[in-house]
Amino acid sequence: MEFIDTINTLLTNNLGPFGPLIVVGILGLMLIGVALPLMLNQKADPLEKLKRSNQASSSTITGEKLRFESKKDKLEKYSNFLEPQDEEEYSAVRLKLLQAGYKHKTAVRTYHFAQFALGLGLLALGLIYTLVLKGGGEETTTQSMMLTTLLPAVVGYMAPKFWVNKRVNERKTAIENGFPDALDMMLVCVEAGQSLDQSIIRVAAELKAGFPALAEEFEIVAHESKAGKDKVNVLRDMAERAGVQDVGSFVTVLIQSATFGTSIADALRVYAAEMRDKRVMKAEEAANKLPTKMTLATMMMTVPPLLIILIGPSIYSIYETLQNVNF
Repeated sequence: MEFIDTINTLLTNNLGPFGPLIVVGILGLMLIGVALPLMLNQKADPLEKLKRSNQASSSTITGEKLRFESKKDKLEKYSNFLEPQDEEEYSAVRLKLLQAGYKHKTAVRTYHFAQFALGLGLLALGLIYTLVLKGGGEETTTQSMMLTTLLPAVVGYMAPKFWVNKRVNERKTAIENGFPDALDMMLVCVEAGQSLDQSIIRVAAELKAGFPALAEEFEIVAHESKAGKDKVNVLRDMAERAGVQDVGSFVTVLIQSATFGTSIADALRVYAAEMRDKRVMKAEEAANKLPTKMTLATMMMTVPPLLIILIGPSIYSIYETLQNVNF
């Protein structure tokens, strides 16, 4: 006990009242740094490896294997640590990244590595900042110390997720804006005598400059159809990657038209007209919201100057009168 008290006193005198806590945090980081390489370099169980390979070969996302192995990928040996081992969780993250436009084979692995690296990196920077601040002689409370160390780590861990969600929303908006024009062009191509596959290729080429995200989806559909994949699965995969309700409804229309043998041109004509009407209604809705949104801004910009002009001279006169009054 005397030895522990001596160490505690020594740390408190040199590092302040939070000296023991700082030392414990540094030791914890050192233990994490020692334990992580041992965990990452641990040999996988052959039975578990065989089971994962069998599951990966039977599970597909947009016609691809669930997990990919590449000798050039530096993060491959850390895949058991960086990738979710549950198939549903892995598929959900993979689909989210596909909807954000990240179609690389190692996107899931890179995404979790970014979360892990930013979290630990900003945690280390926060700890260094706290130690330097303590060394500068400034007193810090426990609350401020926790904020300066843990808050950057939380921000670093959540930053990749926030970025992916932002990319997903932007990509969905771009697809929604370009989809009515794509339907009109597809209808023109089909009525001109081209097949559905030829019209998809032509629409993808025409949309590449204005709506690259939608053009990329149509190109994927064209390539998968050429590769011999079932047309129904190709269209459903497109709707799943896009994540837009309009695209899902369009895919349903095409599948039903092919199933019941109805004219694709008639189905496209009706659906294209509905999409145009929907776009007009969205524009009218945005225009009707504008006066309400501008009311608050107008009041904030006009009322304060108006009050200053009307009431300002009276207030100044009252102030001068009060200054001249002798109590």
